[in-house]
Amino acid sequence: MTRQLFAIAAGGTGGHLYPAVALAEELVGRGHRVIFLTDERGAAYRGLTDDVQRLVLSAGRVDRGRLRQLSGAVKLLRGVAQARRIYRNEPPALVVGFGGYPSIAPMLAARLSGIPCVLHEQNAHLGRANRLAARFASALALSFVHTARLPSAARAHLVGNPVRRDIVDVAAHPYAPPASNDPIGLLILGGSQGASVFSRIVPAAVENLADRARLRIVHQCRQEDLENTRETYAHLGIPATVATFFDDVAGLLRDTHLVISRAGASTMAELGAVGRPAILVPYPYAAEDHQTANARAMATAGGGWVFPESDLTADKLCRHLDILIRTPSMLASAAAAAHQFGHRDAAARLADLIVATASTSSGVPAARGSDLADQLDEETGPLRRGLA
Repeated sequence: MTRQLFAIAAGGTGGHLYPAVALAEELVGRGHRVIFLTDERGAAYRGLTDDVQRLVLSAGRVDRGRLRQLSGAVKLLRGVAQARRIYRNEPPALVVGFGGYPSIAPMLAARLSGIPCVLHEQNAHLGRANRLAARFASALALSFVHTARLPSAARAHLVGNPVRRDIVDVAAHPYAPPASNDPIGLLILGGSQGASVFSRIVPAAVENLADRARLRIVHQCRQEDLENTRETYAHLGIPATVATFFDDVAGLLRDTHLVISRAGASTMAELGAVGRPAILVPYPYAAEDHQTANARAMATAGGGWVFPESDLTADKLCRHLDILIRTPSMLASAAAAAHQFGHRDAAARLADLIVATASTSSGVPAARGSDLADQLDEETGPLRRGLA
């Protein structure tokens, strides 16, 4: 095997970072070298090993408002220049982008430098950054069978959304629904910052459950909701672990019978990898409502149930929990469907695609400045007109 250098471009939220880190682990494990091109938030993430060099680039958002557009454009162009200097020093065999604004500059720099690119989309429809880069990517790796907003000429491959190895290891522990009178593990996850809606509704819902004494709850919540949520569970006599963040999500998923969560891409991938049933409440303000698309894909496969936040009440949640507790076969069926929905080998499949693409791509013609300007103008016209 030829040892190659690959560049991974990812930053911003955990939804973009987690699969990128899983891919980095897979490539390093195969003996390849990896550089991680990210923003300041990505540089602070502690999941990368010392084998992966982190390089922080300027990243600009395309926000509304003239001043924000100008600021975003300047940062973006600065990031492109920084990435091109890195590529000139030691050209990578291929650049992998994971979407989000921090990936735009490295991908555009690769286009200008004639370096092949592969994009990975974590959600059930193509994000804005990936729509911009998809037109010059050698391949587009998808997490969902049905992914909306794909360009007609996209060279798409279904690989799944890579998850960390400790998550994959949980798949070795088959799901066992709670038997009659057994404790019931309930895990509430609110995304990277928690969800206040769960702190309001879940305690009120379980208060009226006939079998609430069987519950063993682990609840992630926001800092401002921490003490009140903890005190509510204590008042109800329900054993509960309440915190703003949990390090051992893999262990929590292994020991739970039912998850209540948002529907971010990483959460969907982890639920599918371990095969755990979930009540999904998409974050209503997610970009282009991508969490609803993610949740519906899981629910359509039979792996969970979707409740729009605007329609979620303590009474509705209580009734649904009561049905699931009294019908453990429903939990078992959803767990099996979630397991079938997941892609435990996503990191390996994505790495295979990247290595194969690099071996068959002798490079792509470097984009001329006018070509790149046309591409940017089509996707971010207001931003470029602000520069004029």
